[in-house]
Formats: sequence, structure tokens, C-alpha cells
Amino acid sequence: MSPLSRLARSPRSRRTLALSCAVCAALTCGAGPEAGSAATNAPAPPGGSDRARDAFDKVPAAGRPARGPGTNVLLVGLDRREGLSQKTKNRLHVNGEQCDCTDVLMLLHISADRDRVSVVGIPRDSYVRFAEHRDHGKGFGKITDRSTRHLGKINSTYAHGGPALTIRTVEQVTGVRVDHYAETDFRGFEKTVNRLGGAEVCSSKPLQDKNSGLKLAKGTHVLNGNHALRFVRARHVDPPGDLGRMRRQQHVLGELLRTLTGGSMAENPLEVVRAAAALRDSVRRDKGLTPQRLAGLVRDLRGLTPEQTEFATVPILEFDHRAPVWGSTLRWDGPRARALFADLRADRPVTGNPATGPAPGATPVPYRPEDVSVRVAGTGETAARIAQDLRDNGFNVLDPLRGAASGPRGGRTEITYDEHWQRKASTVSAAMPGAVMRPRKVAGSKHSQVFTVRPGTEGTDVADVVYDRSSVEGAPVRGDDLDCDGRTPHNRS
Repeated sequence: MSPLSRLARSPRSRRTLALSCAVCAALTCGAGPEAGSAATNAPAPPGGSDRARDAFDKVPAAGRPARGPGTNVLLVGLDRREGLSQKTKNRLHVNGEQCDCTDVLMLLHISADRDRVSVVGIPRDSYVRFAEHRDHGKGFGKITDRSTRHLGKINSTYAHGGPALTIRTVEQVTGVRVDHYAETDFRGFEKTVNRLGGAEVCSSKPLQDKNSGLKLAKGTHVLNGNHALRFVRARHVDPPGDLGRMRRQQHVLGELLRTLTGGSMAENPLEVVRAAAALRDSVRRDKGLTPQRLAGLVRDLRGLTPEQTEFATVPILEFDHRAPVWGSTLRWDGPRARALFADLRADRPVTGNPATGPAPGATPVPYRPEDVSVRVAGTGETAARIAQDLRDNGFNVLDPLRGAASGPRGGRTEITYDEHWQRKASTVSAAMPGAVMRPRKVAGSKHSQVFTVRPGTEGTDVADVVYDRSSVEGAPVRGDDLDCDGRTPHNRS
């Protein structure tokens, strides 16, 4: 029997290879959207795997967080276009300027008892203090031989000091010790998804993003590597920005994990072996992350289910913090972020902790109620109560139009609005969960921002809401919460 066949027949080795593929998938989810405002203080690093293999050589032992139970792998997706032909750039829809930055940062934690995998996403625009280093080359800051610990966007640590500075900064801002490091780029993602037979994604509405090239119809689809890359890079679809993009990345990663551990590939160990071999050259890793080491980490992870995987994003307090030189950045919610990383350090589940979730007693919404204008039609008692309750929740409640009918209509309360403001509709619907939302298409360029509430005999209660975008777009969830569950037929794209 050949070594390959013996490996394929071993249940323990199947799990090892499956998780190896999952690490590749995690690394490449969203690697490199359009180039952002990252600094490029260091020359572009050489290609190949040497730099990643030497990731810990320049990480001093002093000052690092203590080792804890379980194993932590820092997964990095690079925004790098070196070596890509124009044809390949066009095919992948990645014609922007590269920033040589870490466009995806995820901490993957494998529990000590090997029955849980937790993934915490670190938004690329997080405004943090870099670990001590020396700035050099072109970019922000003065060129100096003196060490500095300036503030900046965390995705620029790679440009300032390569993998070592990235590792040291992540450790200092999270308190989590990084045991292993791995990185990849655009082509690695495409190759990973294609080799695994595609990635299942789903959406309740059509999605289109010109910058990433995404065009996705409503429903559930199995995307090839090229289209999956567009899906995880999209930043201009609902929900917008880095947190929405990171949640889409986590969704894809969750589905790939599901494919590897519970689908047809899990029943065909030879396919898993071939997939791992094909993906081996798409990931650069530290020299300690050997196949033997990975096998030791995951040998007991048999039958990993979506319920045993978790996904979260660092809670954000301020989404548009204006920083000198760096522009718009993200400031973490300190207490909630510390609670999240404390769970990770202690090898506890990151789901179910009230300290990392929204305040009890109110439904989190992605837009500030004071930024949403509402008009309640009617002058009766029901209309007056709804208007006051919405006002108490912080909504900008306008006076009713003159001549509006008094008294509730028969049936459920209806809320009509210009569909151009669909993004704000979730905030209104959360406040009135029993009402029917009626979007209307309005011709022309003038879009009314007013949501009109027409009280009925049903659905008149107003629920308490609180602005908490992090909980809406990045709250800790289990893998089964991100599943598509085959709600609609698959469409191969």
C-alpha cells in the first residue's frame, strides 16, 4: 500500500487534512479588496515562503503573553498583486493598487480538548498602537533609527515590519499569544475554493458591488473560486464596510468547514488528500507549523460539526474615528473586546458571554435611531402612542401631515418607505417587529428619507432598540447560525 493510500485510509489523517484545507480557506477568505489607505513604509517583501517561515525569528521572547490552553494560529490574507499578469488581474477583478498590507487578520483558536474551533476577525482599519519597531522606507512618519510605538491601522503593521511586527502587535492589543502564523493571497483563495468544489453562499436580496465585481442574484448559490473571491471582497453591499465583509468571509469559511467535515469530500478521503496536496503551495507558514505539528493539533478533531465552530468580530465602539494621517479608522469597544479575548485566552467559548453582547433588554440595530426620520399617520390615541414610543427610542419623529385620517386601519400596521433607504429599514422594523414593511420604488434622484407608519389594529407595539452595529454585523455566533441550510436550490456560478 502506498503512503498516500495509507494516509487516505486513516480517519485521524482525514481530519488532519480536512483542517489543513480549512486553514487554507480561512487564510484566503477576502484576501485583498481594493487597496485602502494603508501605509507602505517598507519595501515589498520577497515572494516565496521564506519570510513566513521566519515569522517568529524576530519576535523577542520578552514581553509576550503567557501560553494558554489550546492553540492559536494567526491567519493573514495579503493585499498583494506582485507577479499577477494583467490578464489575471482582470479575471480576478483586482486592478487596484496593492498596499502590501494584511487585508485579512483572523485568530483561529483550537480548544485544548479539540472539540471546538473559534475564529475571531480583526478589522483591517482597527486603530491600535503598533508594537515597538523602526520605521523605514516611504510612507507615513519620519525615517529614523529610533524605535517607535506609534498608532495606526493594524493592517499596516505588515508594511512597517513584516510578519514579526504583525504578530507582536496582535499579541499586544489582544493579550493572546500567537503559536503559529500563516498567510496567503488572491490566487490562493481562488485555488482553495475551486479545489474544494465551490463555496455555498446565500442572500435574501440581490447583491452587486462594482469594486469587487460581485453580481449575485437572490437565493442560494455554489460559487467557484473567482466568484467567491468577489463575494468575500465586497464592501459596498448591505451590510456595508469591513464588518459586513468580514461576516461574509466567516460565512464562506463556515460553509467550507461544513463541506470538509460533513459533505461528500469527508466520505472520500483520497479527495481530501489530493485537495491538501494541491493547496500546499498556496499558503506560506511559520517553520513550526509542520504537517506533523498540525496532525498533532487536530488528531482528536473527529466529526467536527458546525455547532462546534464559532465566529466573531472584535466589537467596535466608533466606526469613523478620524485619526491624523490615517483618516477614517475603527476604535474598539474596550470592555467588550477585552472580554472576548479573555474568553479566547482562557479557552472558553466566545459565544454566550453577556459581556461581549448587546445590553440586555433592547434589540441592537445597525443605524442610530436619531438618524432615522419617521412620520406616524393619523391623530388618534394609537398613533399618538406609537409616535411617543418611537420618540422615546430616539427616532426623529415628524409631525403628522395635515388632514391625516384618525384612528387605526383594519389589519396590521404598515410602514412604507423609499427602497433607496433599505439599509435603514432594519432599524425601523426592529422597533416595530409586528408591522409590515412596504418598500416603494421611487423614480428620479430625489429620495425621501421619511418612513411612514400607518397604524392598524395589529402590530402597533414598539420595542426598545439600541444602536449597536457590532452586535448586528459581528456578534459571536456558532457555525450553524451561518449555514444556508439549503433554503433554495443551488445555482452553479
